[in-house]
Amino acid sequence: MMKSETPTSHIRFGFARVEITPPVGIYHRMWGAARHDKATGIHRLLYGDVLAFAPLAGDEVVIRVNLDLVGLASGEHGKLVEMLAKVAGTSVDQVVLTYSHTHAAGWFTPNRIPLPGGELIPAYLEQLEGKLEQACEEAVANMQEVRVSYAQGHCTMARNRDCWDEEMGGYVCGFNPEIEADDTVVVARFVNTTEHIVATMVNYACHPTTLAWDNTVISPDFIGAMREEIENVTAAPCTYAQGACGDLGPRRGFVGDTAIADANGRELAYAALSALTSMGTPGSDFHYAGPVISGATLGSWAEKEFDATRWQQAQRFGGSFHTIDLPYKEGVEPEVFARELEEWTQREEDAQAQGDSAKAQDCRARAERARRWLARLDDLPEGEKYPMRYSVHQLGDAVWCTCGGEPYNQIQTELRRRFSHLPLIFSPLSGNMQVAYLLPKDRYGKGLYQEEPSSLAPGCLETLTEAMAQQIEQLIAPQTS
Repeated sequence: MMKSETPTSHIRFGFARVEITPPVGIYHRMWGAARHDKATGIHRLLYGDVLAFAPLAGDEVVIRVNLDLVGLASGEHGKLVEMLAKVAGTSVDQVVLTYSHTHAAGWFTPNRIPLPGGELIPAYLEQLEGKLEQACEEAVANMQEVRVSYAQGHCTMARNRDCWDEEMGGYVCGFNPEIEADDTVVVARFVNTTEHIVATMVNYACHPTTLAWDNTVISPDFIGAMREEIENVTAAPCTYAQGACGDLGPRRGFVGDTAIADANGRELAYAALSALTSMGTPGSDFHYAGPVISGATLGSWAEKEFDATRWQQAQRFGGSFHTIDLPYKEGVEPEVFARELEEWTQREEDAQAQGDSAKAQDCRARAERARRWLARLDDLPEGEKYPMRYSVHQLGDAVWCTCGGEPYNQIQTELRRRFSHLPLIFSPLSGNMQVAYLLPKDRYGKGLYQEEPSSLAPGCLETLTEAMAQQIEQLIAPQTS
């Protein structure tokens, strides 16, 4: 008998949210072209969402945290992971900490502390840890039986951003109308045994770079309005899981107008709500019910509750973090960047003294590039290879994956192509963000922005994709053999 299965996870689940908005006046400058250092106000509040997952039977707990931040340095990231594991009574290999990657939240790496507004960073990070500790305790304590339904939609807000500038004779990082971008939106709906929606989740790949150098206020970017619209309809918290967006950004971006960020958020929200609305009754598949004689012979379909086999499939639970060694890019010398930082800083001062604000801004941006490279090198482990951590978990019919750095969207689309029968939630930035971008090997040597800050050698994206695919294969093998 024909049927259309509804991808489902039948698990125990807990959710808790805390506000994590930094104070006005904290170091905020994320853009080399920005002329401000301190945040001057707040557009929308930032949040930290803690999700606790566990099988219906058993003590294993997986923690996932989605933060409205651009990312944290490896030391602070690792500290939070260890704390969350301790609170949840699980191992660090069962804790996933990811970021929305909003570029308007503030920039809180250690080398920013000496800069204007940086004195507020240590206290903020300490408060962040305390809030997440409390939220983790709450999420674990309120775990309940839920059925998670998955659906897929499409949103064209995100576009490819590797754009060739004919007049300049090189690539710029911005909207490229000539390349079709991944527009996939994956949504999840968490419903308890009383048919109450506990939470929803949106997984979409797009750099939150609507707001750029002209913006001086703290903001979750488009995620804030997206969340608000969905929560108004569902009356349940909506959490955002960033996708693999190394080469994707909003078509309308790099502005200072918060109204544009809100419009982008609503565009994504409407697409996600459409997918959420397409879902049927939790715990049921769509079955062919047979022919009906009318003016035509019609084929009728109806929802039918899962049988024992489907319930068993939906209760599968497993997975963990893994590590693969990826080679660093050659020819990166810290002495060169230290010299460049000193030179460009001096040129900025000279330009300011001469009243040339445009030249001063350019010099400041170039100094910022050198400063970021120095921070990157200081934060990365020594050696010829970087131990990239990535996670693969199976929750019923779905696979949830994360990795460090900022991979191009290719990794996400390739895994979804290979495992098209499974909903796949993919999130980057689950580790050291200083790894920066992972480009396809054929994109190196073209002058793309993403290659300049990348710490890893060509071929690493493909190697990581294969490693993750193998782990997914091993995880789902018992049910497909």
